Amino acid sequence: MTSDSSTLNPLPELQCLGLSAQLPGLCETAEPSSCATLETLQGQLHYIFKDRELLLEALTHRSYFHESPSKSRAYNERFEFLGDAVLGMAITDILFRENASLSESEMSKLKSYLVSREILAQLASDINIGRYIRLGKGEESTGGRKKSSLIANTLEAIIGAIFIDSDYPVVKSVIMYLYEATINKAINQHYPYDYKTTLQELSQTLFATLPEYRLVSEMGDDHNKTFVYEVCLNGQALATGIGKSKKAAQINAASTALQILYKKEI
Repeated sequence: MTSDSSTLNPLPELQCLGLSAQLPGLCETAEPSSCATLETLQGQLHYIFKDRELLLEALTHRSYFHESPSKSRAYNERFEFLGDAVLGMAITDILFRENASLSESEMSKLKSYLVSREILAQLASDINIGRYIRLGKGEESTGGRKKSSLIANTLEAIIGAIFIDSDYPVVKSVIMYLYEATINKAINQHYPYDYKTTLQELSQTLFATLPEYRLVSEMGDDHNKTFVYEVCLNGQALATGIGKSKKAAQINAASTALQILYKKEI
């Protein structure tokens, strides 16, 4: 799968690797985002904003806005909402147009995986988005720049801001650039994401214990059973999952548990 470079902003003025050009208006940016860092971020995105305020808004966490309302016109949650929708559309479009052999079921599973907080957080980490986020002092003191949910949300906000600053073909090209390796890897793997292993690692980090899966119920005839499992972390039930096999039910429970944990901005 190859991206359409004709719709990408190729950043010729940044001389590709040198990133030497000046971006008008960025140098007077309020901290923590400086001209140099925003220039670098836009190089990593392969997109230069026409309206720098859109990028700044996408990088502004509500904690920063509430502490310093005079330094930003808004915070990024509206852009995050928009970016979530744009990302879902673009990923669906890419999977449909560029992978004709994928079934509806395969596309559905791949889309859920690709737009998950886990993948967004990884992509955000790859370009060090945490470095650029404008945070309030309280959020900064609790390690906000490294919170998976926070950096994932910020990447969604940036996607939303690019959409407003440009149009759908351009933002789709940016998403393709960011996602291409991840999409190819996911398609080449029959089971692209191991939710149980990820939850196990997270549970060990947070609680120094392993998740516990408990069978809640099983329904149906022997040849057509449905299983319900709950997963417990640190002795507390966190989520349930339903599946046509015990393994599938446990995987679904782990997936839901991860979503809950990431929403808590761990």
